[in-house]
Amino acid sequence: MKNFDLQAHLNEVYAAFPATGRRPVIGITGNYENLTCKLGKGYYQSVIRAGGVPVVIPPSADKEVLMNTLDHIDALILSGGGDINPLYAGEEPIPGLHGINQERDLPELLITRLAYNRQLPMLGICRGIQTLAVALGGKVCQDIGSEELRVKSEEFATAVKHSQDADRSEPTHSVTIEEDSTLFNIYKASLSPLSSLLSPLLYVNSFHHQAVSEPGDKFRVVATAKDGIVEAIESTEFKSIIGVQWHPECMDSGLPLFQWIVAEARAYRQVHEVHNRVLTLDTHCDTPMFFPQDIHFEQRDPRILVDLHKMTEGRQDATIMVSYLPQPKIGETFSSKVEADVKTPTEYADLIFDKIGEIVNANADYLALARTPGDLYENKRHGRKSIMLGIENGLALGGELKNVEHFAQRGVVYITLCHNGDNDLCDSCRGCNTHDGVSRFGEQVIREMNRLGLMVDLSHAGDKSFYDALDISQMPIVCSHSSCRALCDHPRNLTDDQMRRLAAKGGVMQITLYNGFLVKDGEATILDAIAHLEHAIRVMGIDHVGLGTDFDGDGGICGLRDSSELLQFTRQLLARRYSERDIQKIWGGNFLRVMAQVQRV
Repeated sequence: MKNFDLQAHLNEVYAAFPATGRRPVIGITGNYENLTCKLGKGYYQSVIRAGGVPVVIPPSADKEVLMNTLDHIDALILSGGGDINPLYAGEEPIPGLHGINQERDLPELLITRLAYNRQLPMLGICRGIQTLAVALGGKVCQDIGSEELRVKSEEFATAVKHSQDADRSEPTHSVTIEEDSTLFNIYKASLSPLSSLLSPLLYVNSFHHQAVSEPGDKFRVVATAKDGIVEAIESTEFKSIIGVQWHPECMDSGLPLFQWIVAEARAYRQVHEVHNRVLTLDTHCDTPMFFPQDIHFEQRDPRILVDLHKMTEGRQDATIMVSYLPQPKIGETFSSKVEADVKTPTEYADLIFDKIGEIVNANADYLALARTPGDLYENKRHGRKSIMLGIENGLALGGELKNVEHFAQRGVVYITLCHNGDNDLCDSCRGCNTHDGVSRFGEQVIREMNRLGLMVDLSHAGDKSFYDALDISQMPIVCSHSSCRALCDHPRNLTDDQMRRLAAKGGVMQITLYNGFLVKDGEATILDAIAHLEHAIRVMGIDHVGLGTDFDGDGGICGLRDSSELLQFTRQLLARRYSERDIQKIWGGNFLRVMAQVQRV
């Protein structure tokens, strides 16, 4: 009776576990019918065959259940089932609508949005593709037999019956897949090229009367049936999200999709494990200029790109928040440039730092100020996010050398010497060559910053100012948010010679995410940011690079639009085989080395 020897089975489990290790956990939304949460066996069997651990997610909209569920899974599968209530998409039901499933709608729409914000890999199947669309800005046709879809179908040569009585394992029609898609790469070996067609076909099963009518701006259509009905969508923002109209869990040929979601889940878990060990520091964000506008930093505030929720979702440990001071033009007063009741630039900088202090104090369980690298690591150990203070534009000094010490005592870690226009310290890359580089006062400021342990930041500086400051400073210098002029010819970017000189003095350059500094034309993406990073590494070496997003100062690109997406940056580094040691250097280690050296005085 070996089959009933429970101890023997237990021994097999314990013997196998050290070899298998931790498998990715794949959450699957359960269907709901007759007071029962249920799931077709094809879903969990396919996940197991693909090397994952399936977990059924019951349809609950309880906020703590949702958040804790997402904390414990590595990917999400949205399963098939009944129709979605069209009211969630702002539409009235039409006669062709079938039965809606009120138990599932809100929980699944919520978990989809929350998973999206956390960069969780997702696979939507049948109803699941429609859930993706409704949750993230697209639209679903309530009945593909409606007039709207009939007119669309008549534009194509062939009409397709989308709901058949065949066995669920039987292919019932073909779909054409876009060759530049992730879906194409997943199914490449299974596709059937036909000489009469421009694109290869995949044969699928289908049992539906609804379909995605508009994917929205977060997705693109990557597969269609012969009558134009959308059969698959995938992310346009470098996220691991695919939705398909058919049921791959019922077909042997569907396994590649489950292998894909399990592989993406494994990569997601690896990124999180790296972030557990590595300190992640963004060296420049402009979020504080919004703080006087009653911003809710403790919430997921849509008006800003950096807040507590987004930092948590992106596993970001720390950021340097700057007091940004716009440079007045000739004839303008500073007070006319800012929406605050202040008279001088110094008062404005202090006002911003006061606002930051208020936000930190109001969220002291989750947030803390930091002045040193040691503070950052201590805050991470205690589960708190860190904010460091910086000044963008030496105009904040108000022409008074004594204010360098004033801001050092406030905890400022760097001062960006200028912004978009010459000031009394130096010439800007967008200035008029007022001083032919660094002014005499600017030289005094740099020496005082060296004495007091403040880093000199040369982002925005003109070329002559850059070289002057390097010669004047006795300490390494930083560029907190700059990119490579060799890849994008813009005066804000550094030339290869500047980069080599910066590295030779022990300094660092932090790649920034401003579209116009990454590409001359079109929309920049995360791949462009990585290209600038890798060019800087080739020129300067791995010990002199990092990331300064410029979030809320017009920084943010496709794939890295806000703090919640910073996990994607680490994912790209891991995909390129960077070691964890190098990832720590890029994610702030190099910058903190300079900070520690400068502060050591």
